[in-house]
Amino acid sequence: MSKLHLVFGGRVKDPRGLDFVDLSALDVVGFYPDYKSAEDAWRGAAQKSVDDAEMRYVIAHMHRLLEPDLKD
Repeated sequence: MSKLHLVFGGRVKDPRGLDFVDLSALDVVGFYPDYKSAEDAWRGAAQKSVDDAEMRYVIAHMHRLLEPDLKD
């Protein structure tokens, strides 16, 4: 199975957490086959909102959700 990664972000209630204000307004950057590609996309998206503390982008390891017993 591919090591699928999802990069997404949005406005959070507290900059120290991941409680998104409006799930319907999340910015889905894309899906990536490896961590390096996902990290590059994350950096690009996060850099665009670097001055907005309430915007947060993350990388979700989708392969870990789909196959929790799979070793990295």
